Amino acid sequence: MPSVELHVAHRDDLDTLENLMQFYTYDFSEWLPLPLAEHGFFNIRPSPDYWRSPGTRAFLIRVKDELAGFVTVDDVTHLDGAEYNIGYLFVSRRFRGQGVARFVVSTLLSRFPGQWQIFHVDANPPARLFWAKVIPEFVGANFSLHQRSVDGYPCTFYRFHCWPPSS
Repeated sequence: MPSVELHVAHRDDLDTLENLMQFYTYDFSEWLPLPLAEHGFFNIRPSPDYWRSPGTRAFLIRVKDELAGFVTVDDVTHLDGAEYNIGYLFVSRRFRGQGVARFVVSTLLSRFPGQWQIFHVDANPPARLFWAKVIPEFVGANFSLHQRSVDGYPCTFYRFHCWPPSS
């Protein structure tokens, strides 16, 4: 696997995050009816308030010092008792299939011990396959599955507890 690093995104990284959201939304438009706006860009979902929320932690993903994507951990939960949620996970196509996303998720789960929910839109087959594979790798059979609708789209939720890394 290539050298992967997570860097905490700072206030001056907001433009970079919003630019990457265009690619994230473009990828999603394969499975959801997300139209381009008249100016040729997608109307991206998270508002500036999302990025500024104390419960949102954004990270830039770098592979060999090259920008490769981003991920957010937030407290926008849909399941009772969940503390953490992966709001967005985007890895540039060039770096997919190389273990980058797996490394990112593993790093976040160890960095934020507690009750997690991770979900995917059911219409997104790559996300469905990814989460079905990596969640059991990280937590064994110690998770529960839930079906919920988010913004009118059927979603599958994984709920589990991550323990602090043992010293």
